[in-house]
Amino acid sequence: MQLHELKKPEGQKSRKRIGRGDGSGTGSTAGKGHKGQKSRSGGGVRRGFEGGTMPYNRRIPKRGFFNKWAKGVCEINIRYLENFEAGTVVDLDKLAEAGLYKGKEYVVKIIGRYELTKSITVKAHKFTLGAKESIEKSGGKAEEINLD
Repeated sequence: MQLHELKKPEGQKSRKRIGRGDGSGTGSTAGKGHKGQKSRSGGGVRRGFEGGTMPYNRRIPKRGFFNKWAKGVCEINIRYLENFEAGTVVDLDKLAEAGLYKGKEYVVKIIGRYELTKSITVKAHKFTLGAKESIEKSGGKAEEINLD
């Protein structure tokens, strides 16, 4: 096979080369039509702009209070703790490795009622009463850690 015998794969189109003269098919106006806001450099409208009409997000009524500093709670059901080995200390790092906890922005709360067959020590920010009882019933410990 020689270099001049190479062909591009079937079904693959060339990209449109804009503004490369009249012979390219997209000369003069570079495929943007004539005049108007979108034909200009830097032209276009901002996100949410609806042509001067009152935008939807400003038009609909707002209700209640939205606390922008609220911390999200990552709730983990106690039955997922059954996957850990007996005698393990399950902390935030172990939960993250197991894919049960995403990051530092969440408060981790262990929820639910389940009969654990292994005794494990669980370190989390919060526990429900049922979850705490279930862990201690199996011979483990439920330790609350401080919110930072």
